[in-house]
Amino acid sequence: MIDRLLAGQQPPGYAFQAKSHNAVAAAVAQGRADWGVAIEPVARLYSLGFLPLEEEHYDFVIPRDRWDRPAVVAFRQLLAAPEVQTHLVEMGFRIKKP
Repeated sequence: MIDRLLAGQQPPGYAFQAKSHNAVAAAVAQGRADWGVAIEPVARLYSLGFLPLEEEHYDFVIPRDRWDRPAVVAFRQLLAAPEVQTHLVEMGFRIKKP
């Protein structure tokens, strides 16, 4: 996405790629970077400004033969819990109902 948005330009620091959204936010918060691409909930955790670039959609992919494993069942139940969904929305995520 960032390459498409930059249209071939490579601003200073382009070659450095943080490994996670938290790493991006930490670099900006610590003054090691002027800007970076991360998700809004992480930017909020670091008290950073946030400008949305694009909306992204995330899906959880689970192999069919693992659907009923205890850990997967617990994870699915957790995601379906109203209080968890409320918290995710408060963090800035939009929940799509199946």
